[in-house]
Order: sequence, then structure tokens, then C-alpha cells
Amino acid sequence: MRLRAIVEYLGSSWAGWQAQDGVPTIQCDIEKAILIATGIELRIAVAGRTDSGVHAHGQVIAFDVPEGTNIRRLRGSLNALTGAGISIVSLERVHDSFNPRKEAVARTYRYTIMHGRPRSPFLDDRAWTIYAPVPSEPLLELAPMVLGEHDFRAFRASDCESRSTFRTVTESRWEADGALLTYTVTANAFLKQMVRTLVGTMVDVALGRLPTQVFPLLLSGRATRQQGGRTAPARGLTLLRVEYPDSR
Repeated sequence: MRLRAIVEYLGSSWAGWQAQDGVPTIQCDIEKAILIATGIELRIAVAGRTDSGVHAHGQVIAFDVPEGTNIRRLRGSLNALTGAGISIVSLERVHDSFNPRKEAVARTYRYTIMHGRPRSPFLDDRAWTIYAPVPSEPLLELAPMVLGEHDFRAFRASDCESRSTFRTVTESRWEADGALLTYTVTANAFLKQMVRTLVGTMVDVALGRLPTQVFPLLLSGRATRQQGGRTAPARGLTLLRVEYPDSR
């Protein structure tokens, strides 16, 4: 039977999601726990691979276990066997062909910035610290421009392998709370490092490092990645949730 799990993790201690030789990854840690708990060696399916340092509140994975497996007991075993930075929040049975990546209809990310103050030991691995104050007004003006369908070719990593660079964004908003700035964005899918390059570019516009008029040009698909801003650090990014037709 196929199981779907919601997984939380702090990405600080891992070399990303995807299994790699010789380095600790979240995928390898969970697969090792499944092997110990069930005796089954397998590859888990995931909604989206996150880079080194990126966190998750609502990553979704799927894997198969023998019929009749005690799901509640298995969740307890996996939480006991995985690293301290990983938690299997929920575990449930789904239809046998469930694919967490292909069946997802929306994904939501949040990016956190601490600005205008020294670094905080409480948020050092969960936020991008910018020592200069970042004015929020330009960010609030830029965020709505991201809504809708755009060609995001200027907001992706150079090694992104996606054939299409068009994505549809349904939520894009900045919130300011004292020294914290948070950006929340929801889309049907994301290109590699798309959120981090959006954030870095908007911050560069807000700080006057880029002209405001470059942002709509980048969203039009008529500009290159080199004309955009920097890529924000991975540590400020968190995958909040993945939505499916049965969760709406």
C-alpha cells in the first residue's frame, strides 16, 4: 500500500533533499529509517527537491509498504530513527498511484529576512540577515507584479532543466514586522531557485541597487538572469505547504 507523509525539517544540517554520495541528505536519512523500520530498501517520491539549507514545514513524500502495516506505529518508528532536524508530522494511506510531484496543484514558500540590526542567534540559520535597513514600501509595490502567469526565465538558476519557464503565481505578498520582513508566494510550480532570485531582485530594487523599471522587464521574459538581482541565501527559505485536489 502507498503512504503519503508530511515532513518538517531544518535544512541547516543537510546537503539538501536529494540523495548524494558521501554527504548527509534528508532523503537518505528518511530512506535509512524506513529500511530499519520495515526491512524494505526503497526510493521515496517527493513533491519537490529542496536545496542545501532550505527548510520545510510541509514537504510531501510517498512510499510503498506491505499491506497491513501499522501506520501509526511506523510513524513513531520513523520519528525515532531520523535525525533531530526531521519530523514525520503525518502519515496516511493514499491511492496506489499517488505521485506527490505530479499531482500537486500548488506550492507555497516563505522567505524570511532580518534587517537593520545585528544577526540573531535564534534566526541565524532561518533568515537572511541584512545589516542595512530595507525599506518595505518598494517591496509592497513590487509583490503584486508577480501575480498571474509570467515567463520566469530571468528568475531561475543557470542549471535549471525545466523545459517551460512559464509559471502561474496566485499569492505574492510581503509583510513587515519590526526587524523582520517575510515574503510569501504560491504558484502552480516553481523553477529552480525562483523564489530566492525573486527575493534577491526585489531587495536589490528596494535598496537602490537596481532600477525599479527592471522588475517588470524581468517578469516579461525579455530580460536575462544577468540583468536581475542577486540570489538570496538558501537559509531564509521554507517550503510551507503543498496542495492537492483532495486538500482544497
